[in-house]
Amino acid sequence: MKLSARTIATLAMAFSITPMLVHAQGNAAKAEVFLGYTHFGAGSTSTAGNRMVGLNGGSAAFAFNFNNYFGLVADVGGYDANRLQLTGNGANQPLVVDASGTAYTYLFGPRVSFRRDSRISPFAQVLVGGVHASQMTLSNCAGAFCTPLPAQNALAMTGGGGLDIRVTRHMFIRAIQAEYMLTRFASITGAANTTQNDFRLSSGLVFRFGNAMPSLPVQFACTVQPQVAFPGEPVTVTGTATNLDPKHQAVYSWKTSGGTVSGSDANATVSTTGLAPGSYSVIGSVSAGHRVTEQAQCTASFTIKSPEPPTISCAANPDSVQPGGTSTISTQASSPQNRALTYSYSASAGNIASNASTATLSTDGVAPGAISVTCSVVDDLGKSASATTSVTVLAPAPAMAAAAVAPQTRELCALSFERDRKRAVRVDNEAKGCLDDIALQLQRESTGRLVIVGSYSADEKPAAGAERARNASRYLTGEKGIDPQRVEVRIGPANGRSTTDVLVPAGATFDAQGTTVVGATANRR
Repeated sequence: MKLSARTIATLAMAFSITPMLVHAQGNAAKAEVFLGYTHFGAGSTSTAGNRMVGLNGGSAAFAFNFNNYFGLVADVGGYDANRLQLTGNGANQPLVVDASGTAYTYLFGPRVSFRRDSRISPFAQVLVGGVHASQMTLSNCAGAFCTPLPAQNALAMTGGGGLDIRVTRHMFIRAIQAEYMLTRFASITGAANTTQNDFRLSSGLVFRFGNAMPSLPVQFACTVQPQVAFPGEPVTVTGTATNLDPKHQAVYSWKTSGGTVSGSDANATVSTTGLAPGSYSVIGSVSAGHRVTEQAQCTASFTIKSPEPPTISCAANPDSVQPGGTSTISTQASSPQNRALTYSYSASAGNIASNASTATLSTDGVAPGAISVTCSVVDDLGKSASATTSVTVLAPAPAMAAAAVAPQTRELCALSFERDRKRAVRVDNEAKGCLDDIALQLQRESTGRLVIVGSYSADEKPAAGAERARNASRYLTGEKGIDPQRVEVRIGPANGRSTTDVLVPAGATFDAQGTTVVGATANRR
């Protein structure tokens, strides 16, 4: 059988919406019966070969639903034909004439429904079957030519959808059912069967029976928070019921193996005052009807543990005092159950007294040595904790027996310029190593200063010694970042190609005998 492009497109559209309806919600009836009015005919009265230009009648359909979205439909209809397209040419032009006849359709196929809620239910379906047409008789006509078409049976196929609107639980109004219908009748010229593109519109009542998906049994789950508590702390129970019938009011009840439970809805509270340490359970019940499947229970457990003692730590500030001095003792304490706490203090010597988180230790009349301080705390259940800290009473400082010794200068490593006679004033790598050590010494003793004394040999001018000292100073101030104000450059006697480097601490005096200050140019980079 050859199908038109329009037919293929209609069928593809009907089947393409099936995946979108997989997650449809709602509760479908097990079976549906439709009874209604139907109009059946071609889109144009000039459609060639169409023996049913316009038909009116009724149709009935029975649908069996497998679940909320998929079912099978059996459809039958009966129609009265009142027009016929006569073909011709020349003087006998095509003509639409009144005629009489009947047609019956019997179709079967799948249906997909979109049950988003219980009030409106759109659907789409594709049905395949046959159509039987009685012989066509022309109106106001007599003779053999008044029956141009004999009775025929042909293929019929529909594709389309509709919309049902709920009136009651079991009755719906089918506001509209619109379908494309394909038929394969022989034309009135007697040619082979051809395809007719028709349409079918229906409207009527739908009666629904049973449930396609039986109601699931009620389920009830509950949790407690906290799962571990101390005596006196409340425990909250939360219940979650599923598969409840919204038409019935859910009734909740609670009981517990320990403590007192209160609550008449999905939440309850257990009072644990006076409960001994151990494990306890809460049992919840929910009922949404008299059937066993409409009732459920849940159980949740909680544990009561023994109260824990408080925790404490303390520290002294300062931890060393002169005889007769005082020290502040600071305490940090807490109760795991947030109970009220009382503070107290004791000391191995001195005086201390307080009932707060801080106390003052007095050392009047206490001999030098260590004093042990005990910090204690107790809650309203009598559970206690303690911690210790210590304060040292210092011995009096002895009188100074003699004046402090004045600081002294000291020589650091010396630089030799004997290795390279051609560049006898250049600071080579070995000399830089010595100057690196000197730079570190100057950084450690930030208040000291450095005196560089340059020497020269008998075959040189004194200016050579001055240049050696300048180059050493330039390396320290330019490469090592030493403040130029802390470096003094001098020229000494003819003691060879070298420099002497002297560290002068704060308060010390450099013995400048036999040396001369080179001048401001000594620190030029």
